[in-house]
Amino acid sequence: MGSLPKENENENENGEISVMMVPFPAQGHLNQMLQLSCLISTYGFPVHYVGSAVFNRQAKLRVNGLNPRDVAKIHFQDLPVPPYASPPPVSDPSKKFPAHLQPAWDAAMSMAAPLADFMRSLALKHRRVIVIHDPLIGSVVKDVATIPNAESYAFNCLSAYCEVKFVFEMIGQFCPIQRLRELPLIATTISDGLHYFIGLQNEALSLRSGDIYNTCRLIEGQFLEILASKEIAGDLKSWAIGPLIPAKPASNSESRHKILQWLDKQPPRSVIFVTFGTTTTLTNDEIEVLAAGLERSEQKFVWVLREADKANVFDGEERRVELPPGFEERIRERGIVVREWVPQPEILAHSSTGGFMSHCGWNSCNESMKMGVPIAAWPMHSDQPTNAVLVTEILRVGLPVRKWEETTGEVVTAEMVEDVVRRLIALEEGGEIRKRAEEVAAVLRGATEEGGASRLEMDSFIAHITRQDL
Repeated sequence: MGSLPKENENENENGEISVMMVPFPAQGHLNQMLQLSCLISTYGFPVHYVGSAVFNRQAKLRVNGLNPRDVAKIHFQDLPVPPYASPPPVSDPSKKFPAHLQPAWDAAMSMAAPLADFMRSLALKHRRVIVIHDPLIGSVVKDVATIPNAESYAFNCLSAYCEVKFVFEMIGQFCPIQRLRELPLIATTISDGLHYFIGLQNEALSLRSGDIYNTCRLIEGQFLEILASKEIAGDLKSWAIGPLIPAKPASNSESRHKILQWLDKQPPRSVIFVTFGTTTTLTNDEIEVLAAGLERSEQKFVWVLREADKANVFDGEERRVELPPGFEERIRERGIVVREWVPQPEILAHSSTGGFMSHCGWNSCNESMKMGVPIAAWPMHSDQPTNAVLVTEILRVGLPVRKWEETTGEVVTAEMVEDVVRRLIALEEGGEIRKRAEEVAAVLRGATEEGGASRLEMDSFIAHITRQDL
């Protein structure tokens, strides 16, 4: 992927550059940071992925789309954190945000001291230590300012479109994009606890030396320009290096998932893949209308039905989410319901997958767009409503199940689900959107190949961190 050193493949192991990755402890953030870790390691640097033992284990267990050989090159550094509560998620239509994860985020703040010790140990062995951290956990790397040969960079796991909205809300200034001004404040789509938590990170963010974005300038260039403006970024450099998900997800041919085997038997582009990520628990009413809508649509589907993650995904059994009586028997000829972790990139890359009903987390958006699969957008919280507007209105690679602004507390109806599934899979409108999605996918795949826009920006970042000015 990267440009390996020509003379000595391990030259950076011997005192040059060491890279430390500090993810925010939530699945969508862990995954993107691991993708970036693998990419950086292809340039010949030792890469240290730093977090609690639980979240490092989770990141390794849920590797999606990455080559296991690439992941094996990453050095996972477990740091101590105090015990924290891991309650089950709440199934409440008025509280979609996963506030039950807050104890894990609070506990992660205690990593600052051991992280600083580890940073200093690396600094003694290398000419320069590069710390790449999630902006949501910037305060744990604040001691980078006390180490002369260390510097930090923020890795933004949101779309640039959402970052624009978020930044202007945080600084309390007028957002230059009218459509973003029409959307509800992001503060209303997250918990008060996370809003306060984010505020604690702002001072540490001022220590960073630049910004990295998991997006592509060819599709979000106008928003990246706003973020790089003097008003917002000052003199900081920025790099758009995504989407990081491989265009051809790695797979284990010896233990192929049952969903992929089922998809092998379906016609091309005939199946809609339905899943709402790791931070959403559907209510019983939502499950009923989704089941009814999928059944009435008469289209083929794969539905991943799981609760939201607990703060510790290894703590106890996951509650089995129940479906309406008789549903699975009635749809077994054209649908499959699974309740475990699935290889999402491989499913989206499968030729039988014709659509993706998604919560519009940025991971899922990137995966879907890079595979050329149109999205049926059903956002739940956080950045998801803004991402839904990006994919349905700006990039035009999907349809809304229902516009976020029309949310009034009641659940989406079965008629809405039936309508969007049929439009996306069975009708001419879906074919036109799929054509547009395939065009965007071609742009994104080209951008991350050798000589492409995102690859060149990654090369530029590597040149920057290896400069000879220390």
